[in-house]
Amino acid sequence: MEKIKNDYRYLIHNPSRDTKGAREMFSIEIAKKARHFHRQIPGYKMTRLVSLSELAHMLGVEGIYIKDEAQRLVLNSFKVMGGSFALYNFLRKKLGTDEDLSFEYLKSKECHDKLGDITFASATDGNHGRGIAWASQQLGYKCVIYVHHETSQPRIDAIRGYGARVEIVDGNYDDAVRKIAEDAKKYNWEIISDTSWDGYTEIPTWIMQGYTTILLEAQEQLAGLGISRPTHVFVQAGVGALAAATVGFYAALYPDNPPKFVIVEPEKAPCIYESIKNGKCTSVKGDLDTIMAGLACGDPSPIAFDILNNNGDVFVVVPDYTAARGMRILSCPLTGDPFVISGESGAVTLGALFTLKNKNCPDDLKKALALDKHSNVLMINTEGNTDPIQFRRVIWDGLDPVPKKFTEIDIK
Repeated sequence: MEKIKNDYRYLIHNPSRDTKGAREMFSIEIAKKARHFHRQIPGYKMTRLVSLSELAHMLGVEGIYIKDEAQRLVLNSFKVMGGSFALYNFLRKKLGTDEDLSFEYLKSKECHDKLGDITFASATDGNHGRGIAWASQQLGYKCVIYVHHETSQPRIDAIRGYGARVEIVDGNYDDAVRKIAEDAKKYNWEIISDTSWDGYTEIPTWIMQGYTTILLEAQEQLAGLGISRPTHVFVQAGVGALAAATVGFYAALYPDNPPKFVIVEPEKAPCIYESIKNGKCTSVKGDLDTIMAGLACGDPSPIAFDILNNNGDVFVVVPDYTAARGMRILSCPLTGDPFVISGESGAVTLGALFTLKNKNCPDDLKKALALDKHSNVLMINTEGNTDPIQFRRVIWDGLDPVPKKFTEIDIK
């Protein structure tokens, strides 16, 4: 049942823990294959796992760990990991081979002569499109990206900077998705979308599997710190692709003792939340006007929904200032904690944790979360400063301040 507390809504879910789908899609073997490919990309290196030990002490948990995708390749975002792996699998399938192919071979004249001209296309709020544009440029293929009319100019410029043609579509992100699907048929483009729909599931699955490189890295880094697994995973959701990959990876890795999964969304675009509440994929209408541009999605991915419905524990919808608070916490850390650059979509999970660890958290939610001094919480900073103008508005100018009545929290 949906409940409302102060400025957020939440659902305490009782998942079936049916991990069959997770084990099929996100096995450790698939994660290793994804990482094997990613390691061949020029400039690839493992991103850091940040420990916020002082903040953890303040909030009364054992540890807070953030996988910092702001430093991923040159793109400041996790999205390239999914898009590049999808392109890799698409090209392998088009070549008719199950063999591993090197990144260098995919760029080669021999490979291009076999495949002919290909134009990759996608819709985006910014980061996914930039990742597809970059990967297409690296591999030597044309790229067309559709964005909605409220996409910021810095994000559009970044996509064009990697050689893609950008078309601006009236409406929101979901309108851009529908338009690119229509035009791709007309112009024979190949769609690389991170959301699924009827008859279109293979490529979104590859994209989600590409994200498991991030999780495999994080798990190895946690193990290096003597932590066998996180007790809690907080993950943000747009269409649900990253959330499903994260939840699916850990559900497959620890089917008998998974972490607590907390899925966080903006109040203006809670399509996964509404889907869980209704027990079926449910679209959210409207302009989806949130500062969390990367999460401004109204149509959930059906394959992502299935994974989250079967395994998610708590679903939370938060206002924009929760993300802004998270950005400011990371940019002005407690003494001893590292500085982290995070965009709005990247910081919302930390903002949510900060909100939920206070004296006003309802008893049923406290019980469901079970956050205590033994808890090790994993999060993913999905993006860095991908929109410098908006970043300065939040950090310098205090855009989206926390209302005064919600600034008194019960912390040490």
